[in-house]
Amino acid sequence: METLTLQQYVSLTEKATVLAKDSFGDKVLQLKNGTIIKLFRCKHLFSSALLVPYSKRFIKNAKRLNKLGIPTVFIISLWRIPAIKRTGVYYRPLQGETARDYFSQISGEQKKHFISKLACFIENLHSNGIYFRSLHCGNIIETEGKEPGLIDIHDMKFYRKSLSVRLRLRNLLHFTRYKEDMALLSTEDKELFIKVYCQQCTAFNFPTKKISRLFF
Repeated sequence: METLTLQQYVSLTEKATVLAKDSFGDKVLQLKNGTIIKLFRCKHLFSSALLVPYSKRFIKNAKRLNKLGIPTVFIISLWRIPAIKRTGVYYRPLQGETARDYFSQISGEQKKHFISKLACFIENLHSNGIYFRSLHCGNIIETEGKEPGLIDIHDMKFYRKSLSVRLRLRNLLHFTRYKEDMALLSTEDKELFIKVYCQQCTAFNFPTKKISRLFF
């Protein structure tokens, strides 16, 4: 982990575009060359983040996703920035459009194809034991190679085996809670997603009625 002085940080982020911030300050910045700095702070006095900083989890998750062949961001370096009490991950973003933006541009057969691909992608995450707490269409990217990938990956857990029905349903509940995403899907779209997801799940007979209750 490289340590940056305040002067170095200010110089790097000069004229950067702030992509996300909260009441504590900047969270995500895009530099002039298109690269990203994601800043992390420890939110609680007694927190596991004191032992394993969120920035290191972010990098670890990126490595594991890459190992599984799932497109994600490309890590350049990890920084400690004592002057602003933050750690930062410097990376190249995953090129493409968010599923949320992509959905707003497509219709008909193209939309059906993408919904099927999205259902297969999410089921594949679950089959690989990946529980992505921030699962929504703003964090799924339709890459330039027309292959789904993930961003904002720090809030993620990897299990050794395929996720159980209980964990799958809980994760899909996160997905369906985003009203702006669900508004992009018609009844037929949702039915297609459910059908493809359940067909793709070969480890066990997935309870179709239970997943349907999440979408309707």
